[in-house]
Parts: sequence; structure tokens; C-alpha cells
Amino acid sequence: MHLSIFWRLALGSLAIILVVAGVNLYALFQLRQLTKLNTELVSYHQPAIETAKHLITSLYAQLRSEKKYLAVRDQVFLKSLDEEADEFRRTAAALRRQETEPESQGLLDNLLRLHQDYRQQFRDRIKRQPLRFAQPQNDYQSQRDEHITHMTDRLDAYIALHENRVGALVNDARVSSARAEDMMQRLLMAAIVLGFVFAAIASLSILRPLRRIQEHIRRIGQGQFGRSVSVEAPSDLRELVETVNWMGAKLQELDEMKAEFLAHISHELRTPLASIREGTQLLLDEIPGPLDQVQRETLQIMQDSSQRLMHLISTLLDLSKMEAGLMEYRLACADLTRTVEQSVRKIRLLAEGRRIQILVDAPPGGLWVTMDAARIEQVVDNLLSNALKFSPEGATVQVRVEPEERRGTVCLSVSNAGPGIPPEDLPHVFERFYQGRRQEKHAVAGSGLGLALAKKVIEAHGGRVWIESEVGKGTVARFLLPLCRPGDPA
Repeated sequence: MHLSIFWRLALGSLAIILVVAGVNLYALFQLRQLTKLNTELVSYHQPAIETAKHLITSLYAQLRSEKKYLAVRDQVFLKSLDEEADEFRRTAAALRRQETEPESQGLLDNLLRLHQDYRQQFRDRIKRQPLRFAQPQNDYQSQRDEHITHMTDRLDAYIALHENRVGALVNDARVSSARAEDMMQRLLMAAIVLGFVFAAIASLSILRPLRRIQEHIRRIGQGQFGRSVSVEAPSDLRELVETVNWMGAKLQELDEMKAEFLAHISHELRTPLASIREGTQLLLDEIPGPLDQVQRETLQIMQDSSQRLMHLISTLLDLSKMEAGLMEYRLACADLTRTVEQSVRKIRLLAEGRRIQILVDAPPGGLWVTMDAARIEQVVDNLLSNALKFSPEGATVQVRVEPEERRGTVCLSVSNAGPGIPPEDLPHVFERFYQGRRQEKHAVAGSGLGLALAKKVIEAHGGRVWIESEVGKGTVARFLLPLCRPGDPA
């Protein structure tokens, strides 16, 4: 799916929004359910209970008015009784109309019949005894009290029924609220996790190709131009990938042209340089005639310079062969200790001239390594030469050869007490012609090819080379080679 970065971010954001919206909709639904329960409680059950209690109060008020009228036969009390009775029936009838439950309707219907019987009984009583101060009969009082009791019981039952329903509603609300709270916590956690997942997917789908491109650009910066990068990238980045690959191809072409040019120039320079060196040597040997001291010193400078230039040209040719894959190695099981001693012997006079002591720490008996002895000696020569260049007068250069039997390798290290290499220069010390950003007082002339050649040779032997350094405390160059036993095939 080759979506653009905009659509990847938009779809990721939309997915997160949908998850959050789902959580909010669920919360809204639960809130509406709780609101519905509260509305039913406030607008239906609680007013019904209060109305029923008011009816009980009205019933006893009617009883008091009746007793007063029967006692004094005053029309004021009779009128008050009639008004209270009418209000009672209107209130009870209105309560009956709003009821939806059959049980509640039955209780109110029974209440209205009982109240009608009670009123009829009272009318019959005053018709039979219309005289003032007539004493009520005991049977009437008992029947009246029985009616009042029955009506009170019906209202109490009605109140209890609604209170039970209120309790059930409150319990349901509590259970529903607890369930909603638990579900909300789960949904919230799910929303957070899904949000992170969607954000990670959207971010990784963008960052992964960018990191691949960044790594490829870093390899180009290290001189690895040949390989192109293939990335499943958004449409916005595909043009960038193609541009990076085009740049790598162009740099590879330029690098090949440069290598070919250097190889050609190096080859062409060797012949005239050889002639200059041989001619200088003839003059130093006084074949054409005797030399004075000034002439000899001048010729010696020319001889040394031509020798350094020949060494540089040979190194360039070797690097060109290595990079083209044309370098041939004569691998055999040879003594690394002997190779180190030969390199130290060649450079010892130069070291003594600067009062630098070279110490070799190697186990007795030799260490046998699968190698091309001439090429490894060239590597050791370069490492020792660098160590002498950067060591102050009177310092010590330590050469240590340590076998690692468990790994089947040998480690050779060359350390010096020079100014050290800054951390920002360490990743580049094996690049061709790299001189670093040393301070001027520590600057030493050099070609910048020795470590590049050493890296190529060691890696061709299946080993590894690296530099450890700390500014102000010196530098250690190390490489690993595989051990062998004398007589083993190369």
C-alpha cells in the first residue's frame, strides 16, 4: 500500500479519533441510562409516594371533621368534610390515571371503592340520626374505623410498593454505574493501547524508510557507492529514494574514474621516478666524480624524497588493485612474531634518532597465523610508522602480540603516547587521504593511505582492525588474525 505521508498520518489520526469517539459514545449512552433512571425516580415514584402520604393525612383529616360534625352537627364541619372528601377523591383519581402497573392500579381502585363506601356509610348515618347531639352507634364506629383502617392499609401498601421500586431502581443504577465504570476503564485502556498502536504503525511506516535512506546515505559517506537501496516507501519518499540511488551511482562512477586516474598516473610516474632514484644513487656513489658535503646532503634529500614518493605510488597502486579485486594474496601459515621483529628492525634506527624506545611483548616460540607475510609486514610497517610520527621525543612505543586461544585468534596492538585522536575523527581514520582535524601543533605530514591499506589487507585475511584513542593520552591500533598450526593448509 503506497500511501502518501499525508494519508498515512490522516488515517492514523482518524483511527485514533474513532476509538476515542467510540469510548465517548458508550459513556454518553450510560449517562443517558442513568439520567432515565433518575428521571423516573424523581418524576414518578417519589411524587407518587408523597401523594399517597398526603392522602393518608387527608383521610385522617376527614375523620376528624366527621367526628366534629357528629358531635355538634355544625354545617361548617360538614362542608369541610365534603371538601376534604372531594379533594381526596380527585387526588386519588389523578394518581390512578398516571399509574401503569396493574398492582398499583388495583390498590388505588380498591381505595376509591372503600372511600365511596365510607362516604355512603356516613350519609346513611346522618339520615338516620339527623338530630343534634345524637350519639353515634357503636356498630357505625366500628365499621367506620374498619373502613379507615382498610384505606390506610391500601395506601401503606401503595407506598411500600413504590419504595420497593425505588430501591430496585437505585440498586440497578448502582450496578449499572459500577458496570459502566469498569467498562469505561477497559475501553479507556483499550483506546490508549490502540492509540499507541495506530500511532506506532503510522510512525514506523514513515520512519522505517527514512532510516533505511539515512543508513544508505551514511554508507555513501563512508565510500560505499556501489549498492542501491530498495525501500517500500510512501509515494512522497520514492522520489527521494530514486535521487539517493542516482547520487550513489554517480559517485560510484566518479570514484571509479578517480581510481583509474590514480592507477594510471601512479603507473606512469614509477618509471621516471625509478630513473631519478637510480641517477641520484649513482651520484651518491660518486660514479661521475667526487662530491663535497653540501652536494651529498642535497642528493641524500633527493634520494629520501624519491623513496617516499615511490612508496606512496606503490601504496596507491596496491589500494587500486585491492578495490578492483585484483590483489593476489599468498596465504600460508607463518610466524607473526618474526614478521613483527622484521618491521621493528627496519624502523629501529629512525626511532633511536628521536630517542623513542620500541618495546615488543610477544610470547616465546612464535605465533603461527594464516597470512600473506609480505602484506602483513606492510601493515605492521604502517602502524609502527604512524606510532613514531605521533610520539614525542623520548617516548615509548609498545608492540604487544597476544594469542586468544579460546577464540582461535591473535591480537596485535601498537600503542603510542601521542596527542590522541578526537572522537569525531575516529570513524574516518580508515578513509583514504583522511588527515583528521588535529591541532596545528600536533599536525604531522602524511599521505593518509596507510590505515586505509591496513584495513583492506586485514579484512582480506578475514580479520578485523580498529583504533582506540583518547585525546591527550595516546592511541592504540589493534588487529585480529586467525591462528593456525604449522603445516596446516592455507
